[in-house]
Parts: sequence; structure tokens; C-alpha cells
Amino acid sequence: MALFAALAAIFMVLGIPAGAAIADTTDDGQEITDYYFGGNITFEGKPIDGVGLSVEGHGFDAKTETSADGKWRLYVPEKEKYTIAIDEDSLPDGVIVDASKLPEGVTPVEGTSGSFEAEFGLTGKKIVNLFLGQGERVTTSFVDQLISRTIGGINFGLLLGLAAMGAALIYGTTRLSNFAHGEMVTWGGIVVVLFTSFWQLPLWLGIIAAVIGGGVLGWAMDAGIWRPLRRRGLGIVQLLIVSIGLSLALRYALQYMVGGDTHQLPGASPTPMQFGPITLSYIDLIGMAISLVAILGMAFFLTRTRIGKATRAISDNPQLAAASGIDVDKVVRIVWIIAGVLAALSGILWAYFRPGVKWDMGMQMLLLIFTAITLGGLGSAIGALIGSIIVGVAVEVSTLLGVPSDLKYATALVALILILLVRPQGLLGRKERLG
Repeated sequence: MALFAALAAIFMVLGIPAGAAIADTTDDGQEITDYYFGGNITFEGKPIDGVGLSVEGHGFDAKTETSADGKWRLYVPEKEKYTIAIDEDSLPDGVIVDASKLPEGVTPVEGTSGSFEAEFGLTGKKIVNLFLGQGERVTTSFVDQLISRTIGGINFGLLLGLAAMGAALIYGTTRLSNFAHGEMVTWGGIVVVLFTSFWQLPLWLGIIAAVIGGGVLGWAMDAGIWRPLRRRGLGIVQLLIVSIGLSLALRYALQYMVGGDTHQLPGASPTPMQFGPITLSYIDLIGMAISLVAILGMAFFLTRTRIGKATRAISDNPQLAAASGIDVDKVVRIVWIIAGVLAALSGILWAYFRPGVKWDMGMQMLLLIFTAITLGGLGSAIGALIGSIIVGVAVEVSTLLGVPSDLKYATALVALILILLVRPQGLLGRKERLG
């Protein structure tokens, strides 16, 4: 009975109904949906067997191979633009895809000979017949790929660090592991969607509203829920369960607001720019700059301002801080507002990195946020930032080292385990005496 209750709780946290049926899948493990890319691969009029193909985009990826008659099919969850890539190592020597015979709606990715952007027409299926011909493959060395993936990982780590720093401040001052922090991230992206896509207002106004809205959400959560519960003396376990329930309530409220589709922000998926082996778009550069400014601002706040020093004092010893005259409730309220602002900002940048805004996108980040906080040291905002960068680089580089794309986020947990084996308190955490 206890085991069943535990499993049911896990399903609730993940947003999966306990009695949900397993979706239909293909022989190669793909989930069958209403949308798919498919076609044939031929060379000199003959089908080619065993050619590897993959599809990626909007936080989704899948792989398959051609059958004996050269047919292939890749299912996707939404009717959006995706990148289809051919595993050129599975092609005959000296053979590439003939780009001159690509169907309408399919365009080559610049700098490659086996990757293509494809988008649907009026229906939920897109036939992409690929014809092979003699040609020279465009290849990228392992070192160049490593450099490019590392920069991409740092970019991901910086935006993850914004959310993780806020969650670390909340944990440091209240000892609460906030499971609703993922929804605080989602809230930032959804406010921008509401302003730009639903109400047709300028992007800059949506961003300002999202940042302000993030702070308001953080203030409301503390004023309406956490402060009253703290005053009633609830323990950490009870508060943890409340945060799980709040996470579920907010998640499905956000779904009710914007639906289950993925919404693109203005200017998403811009043309990438090449800096040697590194491929970045102007949005990537702007996002990294914003992240760095916000992080430096947080470092200044924590080390140079009275409220920041009071925040660190409460994290060290809340009872002693209160005895020293620090208004703990006021500082905690400010921490929740700051955490909401950072989460909203992270959600906006994550929406451009994925790209797209979806009602449950914050849930996808939650495990990585907790991993980064634990890796850096519980309660340390700077430690959470360092842990986030390690997680981001580990996730992005892992597929280059042979880790399947379906398991790339698990590499963050492997990095966490390895570091905790050497330093159990995390990178910047302090040893605690037991007993």
C-alpha cells in the first residue's frame, strides 16, 4: 500500500495520471502521434536500407532507420518546423543527399550536407523523399564540435543559473525545496506569449511585464501561502508537500490559459552566425549578455547591500539573524520577489533557447535546477550558478561523447553523483555536523 502511494505521488509530481495507458509506439520506440515526416531514400533508383535519420526541434528529438525498401518515418508531437539529419556514416562511401532534388518546404542547413529544415504543409504529414548522389561531405572535426557544444552548454548553463540562483536563495532562507519553481519559470514565458501573440503588443512591453509579473508572483506566493504557513509552524515535509500541490495547480492553470500547444516568441529561430567553429544567433548573444548582467547584479546585491548581507546572515543562522535585529520576514519576502524575477527572466531566455513556450516547459527544467543547486552546495546562490554551468556543459557535450540524445539530461545526474562522492556538501557548501 505504501509503495502504491509513493508511486502515485511520483506520477502526480511528473504530471502523469496514475492510471494512464502506455502510448502506442513503433518498432524503434517512437511514440505514434498525428504528425510525422516520412519518405524514401534512394540511390540510382534503388532503395537504401539501414540509413540513420533523426529529427530535432522544440525540445523534442527522435531517431529511426530506413527499412529494406528504403522507407522511413519520424513522428513529432506538434506541427512545427524541425531539423531532419541524415547519419552520413550510414550512407555508401562518397555519397550525399542531392540538395537540388529536395521537396518544397525542405531547405538545407547552412554548413552541412546532411541536415535539413522541414515544415509541414496543410496536413499533419510531410513526405520528404531524399535522393542520393555523388558528392563531398561537409564534416566538422571533433575539436570544433567540442568547442561549439561547450559554448552552447555555457549558454544553457547561464539561463539555467538564473532560475537556480533564485531557488537556492529560497532554500537558503527558508529551507524549502520549492517544487513550484518550474512553474515560476514557465510564467515568464507565458506572460510574453500573452502580450505578443494573444494581445498583439510589442515584445519589449511583454518582456517588461514578464519580469514584473515574475516578481509579483513571487510576492503573492509568499504573502498568500508561505508566510502564513511558516507562522503556523509547519515542518519542512508539510511545506514540501504543499509546494508539490502548488506546482500541479499552477501548471494546469497555465495550460488552461494558453492551451497545450507550443507558442513561438517573436524573432525565435533566427539565422545563426558563424564564429569559426562556433554557431550562435544574435538572440544567443543577447541572452548570454543579459544572464551575465543579472548574475553580476546578484553578486553585487549579495555582497555589497544591507539586504543582501542580511540574506546571507539568515542563510547561515536564521535564529541568530533574528536576534541581531534583522527582520527575517521582510528579507524572505524580498528573496521571493527576486527569485520570481530571476525565474521569469530565465523562462524568457529558455523560450528562445528551446525554442518555444509550452505550459509544462518549467517542469523540464526543475530536475536540472535541483541538480545544479545540490551540485553547487545547498543554499549557495553562487554555487548554484557554478553547478548550472557544469550541468549545461555536461548536457550539451554528452551526445558528442556517444550518449543517446534521449539520455542527455541524465548526464547531469551522473556529474552530480561523481562530485558528491568526492565532496558530499557540494562545491561551495559547508560541512554540517551530525548529532
